[in-house]
Amino acid sequence: MGCFEFLKVTMFVFNGIIFLAGAAILGVGIWVKVDSGSVLGFLGKIEDAPSQLGQVLNVGYLLIAIGALLLVIGFLGCCGAMKESKCMLLLFFIIVLLVFIAEVAGAVVILVFRPLADELLQKLSTAAVQNIKKDYGKNQDITGLWNTTMTGLQCCGFQNSSDFVGSPYYVDHDQQFPPQCCPDTPSSCNQTNADSGKINPGCFQKIWDLINSNTLVIVGVALGIAVLEICAMVVSMILYCRIKSLCA
Repeated sequence: MGCFEFLKVTMFVFNGIIFLAGAAILGVGIWVKVDSGSVLGFLGKIEDAPSQLGQVLNVGYLLIAIGALLLVIGFLGCCGAMKESKCMLLLFFIIVLLVFIAEVAGAVVILVFRPLADELLQKLSTAAVQNIKKDYGKNQDITGLWNTTMTGLQCCGFQNSSDFVGSPYYVDHDQQFPPQCCPDTPSSCNQTNADSGKINPGCFQKIWDLINSNTLVIVGVALGIAVLEICAMVVSMILYCRIKSLCA
């Protein structure tokens, strides 16, 4: 019975963490959908963007769905363990198993369709640059979203400063780049600064570098989640079988 009680407490604590994480993710998902000034809102305003980008823009709904799912899993795990409910434990096991299978399938799809992802990024790059050259400095919404993005990421344009060449801002400001591109010398952000390397790198490169620098962390977290899911399924099934034998 000592081991049984320990597993119950472990199950309760583990799923309590899952429940809190689900609440946090759900809150982030709601915030992303409400915040019209976010980068996702900016991506939605890019003309001639690849149609596949619409799937990326649904990340807010995805976060809401994931958060709600984690809330359900955490609730079933906590209540199933404390109330010794076979139904809740079995339902918890089934849901976690389905999530685990979906994660494995998703990883396989990402590996198999990597060339399609590269093609999508190339189309997005072309559309983003065209958007800057056409609307930056003329459309207040586009200009404001780009300024917010560049200020937050400390970057310049999508690829680099040359994205602004020919844009309404570039023409109206005597061939100057936006001040966000030159945080050290915002009053004279021109081609001379770009040639001397005093201009911030492109936003895409900054995001890509951030992902690459944290690859090991991302892989470690993914593997850790997979191990925790397997342990959760094992513990829930042990509790289920134990409760079933006690009832018998």
